Amino acid sequence: MTSLTLEAPRATRAFRHRLLPLLILALAMAGGFTMMGSFSMVQEGAKAEMGLSDYALGLVQGVAAAVPLVVFSIPIGILVDRRNRVRLLLLLGLVWTAGTLLTAFAQNLPVLFLARMMAGIGTTGALTCALSLTADLCAPEQRGRAMLVVTLGKCLGQAGAFALAGWLLGALLHAPVVLTQGLAPWRGTHVLLAAISLCLILPLLALREPERREVEASIHAPFRVVVHELWARRGFLIPLFVGQVSVVMADAAASIWASPVLSRSYGLAPEAFAGWMGALIFSAGVLGSILGGLAADLGQKSSQRTGRRGGLLIGAVLAAAAGVPAALFPIAPSVPLFAAAVGLLMFCGTITGLVTSVALTVLIPNELRGLCIGAFIALAGLVGFGVAPSLVAWASDLLGGEAHLGQGLAIVGTAVGVVSVLAFLQAMRRAPMSATA
Repeated sequence: MTSLTLEAPRATRAFRHRLLPLLILALAMAGGFTMMGSFSMVQEGAKAEMGLSDYALGLVQGVAAAVPLVVFSIPIGILVDRRNRVRLLLLLGLVWTAGTLLTAFAQNLPVLFLARMMAGIGTTGALTCALSLTADLCAPEQRGRAMLVVTLGKCLGQAGAFALAGWLLGALLHAPVVLTQGLAPWRGTHVLLAAISLCLILPLLALREPERREVEASIHAPFRVVVHELWARRGFLIPLFVGQVSVVMADAAASIWASPVLSRSYGLAPEAFAGWMGALIFSAGVLGSILGGLAADLGQKSSQRTGRRGGLLIGAVLAAAAGVPAALFPIAPSVPLFAAAVGLLMFCGTITGLVTSVALTVLIPNELRGLCIGAFIALAGLVGFGVAPSLVAWASDLLGGEAHLGQGLAIVGTAVGVVSVLAFLQAMRRAPMSATA
């Protein structure tokens, strides 16, 4: 396979010349996020077969993703800053593929927990690699568009977790294929997903490592130097992390519990909403990525032109504010209103996520980016995936039990939404003017 060099950004090179490697990165991210979110679509089948409670599902869906992220994300981020990122990305792709296959053959809760951990480690670690690689493909004022392409792959994967997994589940319920005969439909779905995942990561073999840009110290700088650089930017990084982690809490809770709410509160079978839910998430992701990428580039240009701090984050503030009322989707009086609200929530979450990613690549030196992204993923995993799903289950219990899942989800989503708006406003005020400022 012919190698594609991920060339360093040059003002004379058109953005379109970097699209092919960006698309390969996006394809890998699509595979990873499909595998990471696929269990949400089939969890009711696993619950029935394995006798799992909602708390057990919360552990598998939330804590199984959160604990390894806390343990591995920062070390992976350091490796991203100091080692060959393309090779690391390929390795992580194999990890999430293996986790998907192990999900199909898990016979007890601990093995299922391990399988979902592997899917989470591989996907989120790969996202750190992909964002770091993307930043070195383009000049700072083009990174919104570059991140847009990779984020579209992530959105396609999140939609695929509903649409593709739901379609495969429905197909296997009615006509099992030879490859999955003898397996329950939810297990067979993951066998087929693992095969698809392997195909999606193969194009990574065509990429080569790019030259690193915007290095303030050195990619091999002593750790004490790295810590000093991080400490100097704490006034910006802490509120930025709080803002985006709060958004992740709302989005993670929604993605995990939306399917059970539709089944329990609205009486819909998974195959009845898998298609439109996947299309809705993908559409929200596409539109959010486009708007978020353009808003980030325009905000960065505005800051450079006027000398004002934090212009890059204006889009994140506005999107976070719009996401607060959208978090009431679980108590919508009808399915169409449910769909409109959850679509708006995902749309806003995509914008804030993309703007935050651009901010880390534009306003943080190269030797800190992987570490910062890894630290963010660790914190988001711990709080967003580890706390939010269980918090929703706890809130529904306080309200009267599992029948109140929708109300508990609405309360958690709106509360963390308000926190995100306040935190992004503070991050705007404390933003540096450039990566080396």
